[in-house]
Amino acid sequence: VVTWNVGTAMPPSDVTSLLHLNTGETNDVDVIAIGLQEVNSKINKRLKDALFTDQWSELFMDVLSPFHFVLVSTVRMQGVILLVFAKYYHLPFLQDIQTDCTRTGLGGYWGNKGGVSVRLSVFGHMVCFLNCHLPAHLEKAEQRKEDFATILHMQQFEGRTASGILDHDLVFWFGDLNFRIESLDIRFVKYAIDSNILSQLWEKDQLNIAKSTWPVLSGFQEGPLNFPPTFKFDVGTNKYDSSAKKRKPAWTDRILWKIKSPGVGLGAGGRRPSRGVLSVSQLCYCSHMEYTISDHKPVAAIFAVQFASKADKPPVEIFVADEWSRPEQAVVRYKMAAGFHRSSWDWIGLYRVGFRHPKDYVSYVWARSDDGERCLEKQLCAQVMFSDEALPKGKGEYILGYYSNTSSSIAGVTEPFQV
Repeated sequence: VVTWNVGTAMPPSDVTSLLHLNTGETNDVDVIAIGLQEVNSKINKRLKDALFTDQWSELFMDVLSPFHFVLVSTVRMQGVILLVFAKYYHLPFLQDIQTDCTRTGLGGYWGNKGGVSVRLSVFGHMVCFLNCHLPAHLEKAEQRKEDFATILHMQQFEGRTASGILDHDLVFWFGDLNFRIESLDIRFVKYAIDSNILSQLWEKDQLNIAKSTWPVLSGFQEGPLNFPPTFKFDVGTNKYDSSAKKRKPAWTDRILWKIKSPGVGLGAGGRRPSRGVLSVSQLCYCSHMEYTISDHKPVAAIFAVQFASKADKPPVEIFVADEWSRPEQAVVRYKMAAGFHRSSWDWIGLYRVGFRHPKDYVSYVWARSDDGERCLEKQLCAQVMFSDEALPKGKGEYILGYYSNTSSSIAGVTEPFQV
């Protein structure tokens, strides 16, 4: 999980260290959630289509696609953006993807402050990512609490499972939460940072204080703040605010998580249904001082989430030959799981390995086979074919993905094969 208030800056040329792509850690990473605040709202000039209108989303897709990450979902509210990526082979097991946003700026009319969320079922467990930008200034702690409560109250998802944010099995809450350091003067704060006695500042951190006093925060956990405050820096430097305002350094940029307590949704006899206990351990929580384009430093956290998978088979299984060397080999057979809701607008895309998002296909065929309904009833395979014109001209490695219009997600993928 990454959070960064980018202060309306243009993206840097390199974000590999921020995404921990050069450390080998990413080999094991399955999902990446990136929350940005204060993204410049100007439309991106170089885009031909209006799919993604900001350079930040483009940059992250470009950087992550060679590592087999695909954009699962994105939501934007003015300058607040949330992007969720996953390795392509997990896509069929990420279902029920929904987004929501809540404006809290100017009493709810303005989207410069508020929260955006992506929620999804991950191997059968409900997970929600919530990126917030809460009100600024030391004295607004109470307003931050109220805005967070408003966001939790307003965001509602369709379906019986997990209609509200706190109904999810696991919530990641992050963003520019804007909590400040109480009652210590700036000289002492800077002295504590320089002397690396950060623990002296922890007990005066408004969010730490709030966690023990605000019921709305009960159950939210956070790793130790073993990095210096991430706000406010002179842009282009690692020096804290030297302007006339001399704002006090603060840990405004935070990443927290919450596991749903076993008491929620108890089964008969007060016991929790035996669906496997979900556990979270934080492997890393750090700031990235090397980025100086904003007055905030980005913050990243790496989590190991353990749970029993409740989905062993994808909604759609696709069968394809190891290679297509002649046009007549471009045959695709697929089989839908019982209970899969097919739509006549479903399609099967041919993707180059390293594709960026579900619409980034080379070509596609409609999955509307006349015998589709009959196949579904009898659990047989349906079959479609790519025409000669639909096949790519050059050689390469490709995968097939079944796009479900109902769930707006890829419901089945193949292993890579040669064309």
